[in-house]
Amino acid sequence: MPSCLIVQPIHPAGLALLEQSGIEAVLSDPGAMVAQAPGVAAVITRNAGFTAEAMRAAPDLAVVSVHGTGYDRVAVETATGLGILVVNTPEANVLSVAEHTLALTFALAKGVVSGDRATRAGDDGFKYRARMIELAGATFGIVGFGLIGRETARLAAAIGMRVVGWSPSGRSADLQAAGVEPMASLEALVAESDVVSLHLRLSPSSRHLIDRRMLARMKPGAFLVNTARGALVDEDALCDALAAGDLAGAGLDVFADEPLPTNSRLREHENIVLTPHVAGSTEQALQRMARLAASQVVDVLAGRRPPHIVNPAAWPGRAAAFTAGKP
Repeated sequence: MPSCLIVQPIHPAGLALLEQSGIEAVLSDPGAMVAQAPGVAAVITRNAGFTAEAMRAAPDLAVVSVHGTGYDRVAVETATGLGILVVNTPEANVLSVAEHTLALTFALAKGVVSGDRATRAGDDGFKYRARMIELAGATFGIVGFGLIGRETARLAAAIGMRVVGWSPSGRSADLQAAGVEPMASLEALVAESDVVSLHLRLSPSSRHLIDRRMLARMKPGAFLVNTARGALVDEDALCDALAAGDLAGAGLDVFADEPLPTNSRLREHENIVLTPHVAGSTEQALQRMARLAASQVVDVLAGRRPPHIVNPAAWPGRAAAFTAGKP
């Protein structure tokens, strides 16, 4: 019976699918991925990824299945060289992440978290000093226009916001077709927007895309929301901008280091709303991601090409051994 290493917990629906397909689920944790890699045929991981060291320790490994969209913490280049497929679940959490983006936006605009703190502390003066805004009529800037960016744009437009967008791939026609006003550059978007929302993959070119220069171009009183990848933002520069009063606040679901370190400067600012990388963790999305992550493991070990391959150059790679009844 082939085994699948479960690096981080997934919904029971995914575990049940593996069991029904004759694949043993081996529950683990990120710290044990190297030690438990030998002998496994498949891996399902979440934001912990899967390292090159762990891949080299797993001679029978045929597929790393990412429970979610982002695969920046998976050693894709190493996987390709070893003939290991990397797959992800790019559509399963789209609506949940888009909704969470709007939830953070509302929390910032309406002072939900700070108002809760004030109420619990008996601070009746909060209502006289709180700065809250209406979102209808405000400008919502989408940075990146993949599936989640599209859905977020739709939701923002539905509450009456003017939606503008910029994509590094230059998808002006796609933006226009979705009713989003294209911006000529990221600089133009951040200068125009009351809310800047990030929806990009992390890559060498996008790391610290929102840096001191970009933050300085944002409107005074604007909000930054990030439900994509933490390292898209220079966190020290963001803290400095907030401390200087240049921005009204930020809503962050992702961080450069996760879990968020206890000494992170982000914890010091009351005008930052923090959630622990849970935008895609609704019950519905967790079920969809777990099922899709597991079903792609089943496909690969059965010799079938899975639908969402990150590194197509690795197909069929080690999967061919399973089709031939090996190992």
